[in-house]
Amino acid sequence: MPQVLLLAAIGAGLLLVRRYLKREQERVRAELRKAEEAMERRNIESAVPLEEDPVTGVYRPKEHS
Repeated sequence: MPQVLLLAAIGAGLLLVRRYLKREQERVRAELRKAEEAMERRNIESAVPLEEDPVTGVYRPKEHS
């Protein structure tokens, strides 16, 4: 009889761990989804293009002419 109780306790523990891991996986998925959406919203075209100064080798914002 004690073996049956031990197996039942182990089974219940495994179910609890499985539920916890599924919740944690969903939380991480949601966090990654939010981060991906934030990256997509960021407009890369609004970045300022840089050009290298041939004399100093320093990069500066490209002048619009």
